[in-house]
Amino acid sequence: MAKCVLEAKDLSLYIGDRRLLDIDRLAIYDGEKIGLIGENGAGKTTLMRILAGETDPDSGHVKRMAPAAMVHQHGNDDGGDDEETRAVFQTQGEREGLSGGEMTRNRIAGALSAHPGLLLADEPTTDLDQEGLWLLRRRLAGFDGALLLVSHDRALLREICTRIWYLEDGKISDFPGGYDDFMAERTRQRERAAFEYDQYKAEQKRLKESAQRMAERATQVKKAPGRMGNSEARLHKREWTDSVLQLSHAKRTIQNRMEHLEVKEKPRDLPVITMKLGVAHPVEAKDVLTFRCEKLQAGGKVLLENTGFTMPTGSRTALIGPNGCGKTTLLRVLNSREDDAVQMAGSVRFNPAARVGWFDQHHEGTMDSEKTILENIMRDSVHPEHFARTVMACLGLAGDDVFKPLKLLSGGERAKAALGRLLLMDCNTLLLDEPTNHLDLFTMEELEKLLAGYGGTLLFVSHDEEFIRKTATRIVRFENGKLAVFEGGWEEMNAPRKKDNGAEERKMEISRLEMQMAVLAARMSAPKKGDHPDELQAEYMRIAEEIRSLKASL
Repeated sequence: MAKCVLEAKDLSLYIGDRRLLDIDRLAIYDGEKIGLIGENGAGKTTLMRILAGETDPDSGHVKRMAPAAMVHQHGNDDGGDDEETRAVFQTQGEREGLSGGEMTRNRIAGALSAHPGLLLADEPTTDLDQEGLWLLRRRLAGFDGALLLVSHDRALLREICTRIWYLEDGKISDFPGGYDDFMAERTRQRERAAFEYDQYKAEQKRLKESAQRMAERATQVKKAPGRMGNSEARLHKREWTDSVLQLSHAKRTIQNRMEHLEVKEKPRDLPVITMKLGVAHPVEAKDVLTFRCEKLQAGGKVLLENTGFTMPTGSRTALIGPNGCGKTTLLRVLNSREDDAVQMAGSVRFNPAARVGWFDQHHEGTMDSEKTILENIMRDSVHPEHFARTVMACLGLAGDDVFKPLKLLSGGERAKAALGRLLLMDCNTLLLDEPTNHLDLFTMEELEKLLAGYGGTLLFVSHDEEFIRKTATRIVRFENGKLAVFEGGWEEMNAPRKKDNGAEERKMEISRLEMQMAVLAARMSAPKKGDHPDELQAEYMRIAEEIRSLKASL
């Protein structure tokens, strides 16, 4: 039987008057890979920090039987002291000017360097490029301890997790099986809940109608006529009394059944958007944007040179590329938000009819934290309040949630508010920098639907493969200082590579061998006890020759 590496009992935590967590027992066993899923604000990060020992609950206790380490959502890390792990993830240390993906690599390497028996990973894919995602998947798949993972990357959850914890209303529901099993079971449960609610409402209606009929029949029972004789009147009165009592008893029985009828809550159905967003003032021209770049550099590093692209009206373009290549810098240049460290030679020409909206990764400054969600989104909305609330409900902020002050929201809820505000503005062109960061899985699916039906033009940066696949109609990719344009979505861009599986496998092998070389280089520069420099050098040269041979075959 697998060893228990963590047990938590009777956990509770309050945020103000709200009980955020109310969990009887949790247990994690060695080798388990668990995905923790829940809506934004449900308390996933808080629970992770409690389990890691970084936050104390209001009551309850956590017992860890193995060393634990946590990959945090934010901040930087020095990458830890394990040279092999640092080399694999190409860590950059805690220097200034790192991209979001480079800081994420540092955080992952720092946690793995501790060689924990329990790894708690809170959104470890944030800002990672495709190479970083591949490295992370490989490491997590081969991790020999226990893993608790919070992620909005559905492909990662499918590949890694064999058990799902669903956090809702402070409680954990445990689902054996992977992510797709969880989603299928959740769909079945929602369908069952909808069926039970319909049955409950039908039975409630039937009982009410029966009680009404009993009341009406009781009023229709006739009393004895005045001309009737005494004995006859006494007999009729007795019959009348019996009838009224029987009807009253039947009515009370029905009312009692109504009172004891198990109440079924109506399942929450997402509202349907019947009005297309982004079409209040459409661009009639063929293209919304023409970008020509002679040179784009940041901090002395040349990002682009002698390249460019156009953005057709109504298109949905994903801007992709490795970490640090300049995706965010390019978006900021297009939106005239570059800083002094960025130099651009070239031209950015938007059609005069373009009304540009901008979503920054760091969107906190775009809203007033003292005001409510509704006040913030209505400030620049061109839609009526009822429609604005429908959009926010689709993004997971329904009902009274819109009256919450912004300062009380989680990071994911703030992202929802910022996205909702942008979608409701008088814009027909949106530039979005990592719009899915910190969103829960359910909101991501709804955002995909909203953007897939957006009537304006989109340009967005994302590393989420499934989000790109479901949203983008074309791809612009950074390639060696140029912008390569693919007319078509994710599948079309990858089609040529799929035709030559052997070449793709050789590229993956080259990447793997290059990581081995980096590890060997780190060991040669700082040998450990038992290392033999001559053997390390020989292995390094052997791998270098193998890489040269593989590259020659491409």
